[in-house]
Amino acid sequence: MSRKTNLSAGKRALDLVQNNAVPIMFIIICAVFIPMAGFSPSYLLNEIVTRMGRNLFLVLCLLFPIMAGMGLNFAMTLGAMGAEIAVILVADWQIWGIPGVVLAMILSIPFSALLGFICGTLQNMAKGREMITSYIINFFINGWYQLIVLYIMGAIVPIMHSSIMLPRGYGIRNTVSLLNMRQCLDDLLAIRVAGVKIPVFTFLLVALLCLFIVWFRRTKLGQDMRAVGQDMEVAKAAGINVDRTRIISVVMSTVCAGFGMVIYLQNIGNLPTYTGHAQIGMFCIAALLVGGASVEKAGIGNAFLGVILFHLMFIVAPGAGAFITGDSMVGEYFRVFLSYGVITLALIMYEAKKRMVRSKVGQELAEAQMKKEDAT
Repeated sequence: MSRKTNLSAGKRALDLVQNNAVPIMFIIICAVFIPMAGFSPSYLLNEIVTRMGRNLFLVLCLLFPIMAGMGLNFAMTLGAMGAEIAVILVADWQIWGIPGVVLAMILSIPFSALLGFICGTLQNMAKGREMITSYIINFFINGWYQLIVLYIMGAIVPIMHSSIMLPRGYGIRNTVSLLNMRQCLDDLLAIRVAGVKIPVFTFLLVALLCLFIVWFRRTKLGQDMRAVGQDMEVAKAAGINVDRTRIISVVMSTVCAGFGMVIYLQNIGNLPTYTGHAQIGMFCIAALLVGGASVEKAGIGNAFLGVILFHLMFIVAPGAGAFITGDSMVGEYFRVFLSYGVITLALIMYEAKKRMVRSKVGQELAEAQMKKEDAT
């Protein structure tokens, strides 16, 4: 009896390690790097809290397409582009502080929703290849975004303030200052605990999104999304408009990404016009995967754990690289390498696990068929 119990406990432990291999790997990396980096606990905690407030909203917006079975939404960057256009307009109108943030969020909705609708429609034409499709759509829309901010703004779309325009009289500068908007949300209701600044209002916005996600999963539309994610054919047979449901999930993702990008930009205090959105999707997806999510299943807990581990690695890697090699750039390259590597590793592990399950189910069906033939 004791031996069976030990075997059962060992199997559970092995399953736990296999199901959480990526988070465990990053916990080990961070545990090794933290002493090498030499940062104080208060500094690390302050940086983690700041980055959580800056990035959590963006990571959580990835949950809607996963719920609908569309995988990791690389096209969340479309929502970030919509938010950047809205922020440029707000900066040109010189509306700062909380009113500027609220107006930027409102203005981002039509841009993000339109881009999300286009993306969802195209993804419906490429069912089963949603992730690579969204990745390529991201490049396609980025070309149009560059055209708008580089040529159309100032030439066709009137820009009043020359401070944000290129010297030639049209096009937006490489960097737009948001100093008068910087951390206006983070400073609202902010408190300090043991020297660590906690942006209470920003975390309240994140909490509202989490509550919305929990509530939404229980609604009729949320249940439809989950049904579509499990099996499109069964969902279609049950009377669910599959294409419409999938488009709604992408639109919700891009709109929430627009809100998240405004929160991100007000935290940083400037807008890198041409590169600000470039890595947002990749880093958010990497953070979600680091938290133990997969292409088919992700939750709020995965987002929180992923942001903590991924950004902790980002903080300590340069210091650890400098400690090991004497060159901090090694750590810089290492963390960029890991951000892409974790996506590759997680996707490979997910596919390997999926094939193992499929093979096991096939073997069980074959054995059952053989037993049935033997019995007859």
